[in-house]
Amino acid sequence: MTNKFLTGALGCLSLVVLSACESSNSEELTTNTRTLSDAQNHSVAVPENPQRIIAPYLEDYLIALDEKPVAQWTVGEGEVQDYLQEELEETPLINFDLPYEDVLNYEPDLLLIESNAMVEDGKYEEYEKIAPTYVVENGVDVSWEERLEDIGQVFDKQEQAQSVEKEYQNTVEKTKEELQEDIAQKSAAVIWVTNNSVFMVSEDRSSGRLLYEDLGFEVPNLTQEISEDATADWSQVSLESLTDLDADYLFLVNSDEAADMFDDPLWENIPAVKNEQLFELGPESSWLYNGPIAYAQMLEDIKEAIQ
Repeated sequence: MTNKFLTGALGCLSLVVLSACESSNSEELTTNTRTLSDAQNHSVAVPENPQRIIAPYLEDYLIALDEKPVAQWTVGEGEVQDYLQEELEETPLINFDLPYEDVLNYEPDLLLIESNAMVEDGKYEEYEKIAPTYVVENGVDVSWEERLEDIGQVFDKQEQAQSVEKEYQNTVEKTKEELQEDIAQKSAAVIWVTNNSVFMVSEDRSSGRLLYEDLGFEVPNLTQEISEDATADWSQVSLESLTDLDADYLFLVNSDEAADMFDDPLWENIPAVKNEQLFELGPESSWLYNGPIAYAQMLEDIKEAIQ
């Protein structure tokens, strides 16, 4: 009688323990992922604490949120985002177009995709076989703040994203106060020289948005003209057109120091060049990029240039 009772009791106890374990495991599986809807309305089971993230061209946002990718964006012959290398110098490279085999070799547990174009022609379906794949808010009308908030949601760091934005706005206000006399009724423009060609930034994108919307510089006529039909951050302009550029300050992102145009008499006839109000930045600067860290560094460059 005693043995039968003991056997039955142990059997019941085993069932209780097994049931509890199953319940615990089920709960663990449920709480280890969160289902989010991405920019293309995919339902993505995002891991709560991803450790092997691939997010090419979104590294600025990750670093701002204290996340580090397992591989970083590159294009061409090892071109990287130089302004982020203090945080990413030991991080291996992955090509911008995310080759399938390379992604597979890094064994990611989360993929963040920078644009809709990167997952066209069935690529999304291939990537999601490797890891949860989330397409971040993107498009010409999407601000870096909106992207940061979206990525903040992925990592459940919405408050930190808002804190980063607030810190940036505080820096903008402080900069405007410090440079009040230098900005008031003054115009500025940004050009990029590469492969002996000149490109100008649009007034509502990248460094253009920072100069005109955030800091309040006046928009030169040429910048207004190219912005009307702009389909990207940068639009090509002729050297001849720059001789009529009515900008008090001209910021040059120089990716081609040996460009023939710098020896052309037309270059010397650009008003800001003649007035010694040309400020040169190297390709290692953040002026070709977007994101909270890029914008913060641009603010520092502007202060250093015109203060």
